[in-house]
Amino acid sequence: MVDLNADLGEGYGTWTLGDDAAMLAVVTSANIACGFHAGDPATLLRTCREAVATNVRIGAQVGYHDLVGFGRRFVDVTAEDLTADVIYQIGALDGLARAAGGRVSYVKPHGALYNTIVRHEAQAQAVVDAVTAYDASLPVLGLPGSEFLRRAETAGLRAVPEAFADRAYTPEGTLVSRREPGAVLHDVDEVARRVLQLVTDRTVTAVDGSEVVVDAASVCLHGDTPAAVDMALAVRELLQRHGIEPAPFA
Repeated sequence: MVDLNADLGEGYGTWTLGDDAAMLAVVTSANIACGFHAGDPATLLRTCREAVATNVRIGAQVGYHDLVGFGRRFVDVTAEDLTADVIYQIGALDGLARAAGGRVSYVKPHGALYNTIVRHEAQAQAVVDAVTAYDASLPVLGLPGSEFLRRAETAGLRAVPEAFADRAYTPEGTLVSRREPGAVLHDVDEVARRVLQLVTDRTVTAVDGSEVVVDAASVCLHGDTPAAVDMALAVRELLQRHGIEPAPFA
């Protein structure tokens, strides 16, 4: 079994992004925005309700306070402020989730924050401190081998390693920057085969052709990429044809 997660609830006001309802019919975990990088209260409440209705687990996707940049720009925020920001975001989404009949059951950083805390010690610790302060029983998703997951484990949090279906990897096992060509994959069949390889062999082919070990318990299917729903369906169907049933990480 493998968990399939997607970033959802990323519309804002009259601006919509992706087909959340269709993705919720495919994935097993929903990383729902918390209003800092995307998502307004009405959108987030609706997404939480849809997740509860489809029995999809709700995760808080916390990020930098950067609506204009969609949370994909580094912010040189102090550790104290970042901890407060993350607590605020988890609490806001958890309130909406509980009003919808569910709850936040894990935390996943978004965008630039996700990539920054692969190596940035102070910000990694700030996010760990926030989750610990809010609810130390919440698992956290992150890149395998990252500073964030290392510090999460040290703090007693459950660290869940994650892989990406539609993102290119460096030979070091990190994600190719979105500023680089080819950072995001668009071929539906290629993405599905890539996920099957990740799940069965625990490896992914890097941009230089080498095979990188990626031992992940969850695979992210971005909801905002072109043909996102087609990709998600292709991934799920290929896994099921090989006897692998998607299910939330234990």
